[in-house]
Amino acid sequence: MLKDVRRVGQAGEVKNVADGYAINFLFPQKLAEPATDEKIKQVETNKNAREAELKKEEEQLNHKVAALRGKKVVIRARATEKGGLFKTVGTKEIAKAILAEHSLEISENIISFSEPIKTVGDHTATLTAPSQKAELGVTIVVAV
Repeated sequence: MLKDVRRVGQAGEVKNVADGYAINFLFPQKLAEPATDEKIKQVETNKNAREAELKKEEEQLNHKVAALRGKKVVIRARATEKGGLFKTVGTKEIAKAILAEHSLEISENIISFSEPIKTVGDHTATLTAPSQKAELGVTIVVAV
């Protein structure tokens, strides 16, 4: 399979389909090509390379999360006189603060918190990697 095809298979998979379906639909639409021994070896090589790359990225993410364990970031935000923020601080702002203060690029989707950050003060965010979990202190201060 060269591309994902609904109810048939995903890109990179080797699938058995009816000859007519392959000849009349999959091959002309460039969705698949015949599975020769050479193509199957190439698919396996690509799959192994992709898995190795994913494993390397996972290890890097685990090291970044471990390095941030117990650290803090400070975010400046506009707030009311009572300490309520005009805009909720989200994962995007936390990721930017981590990059600015600790020089580590962290994906927004591994950052989570128990409740939305809507007030000035100290909060806790959780960073979750496949085999690491860390608490990150988030301090919100009033921007002048």
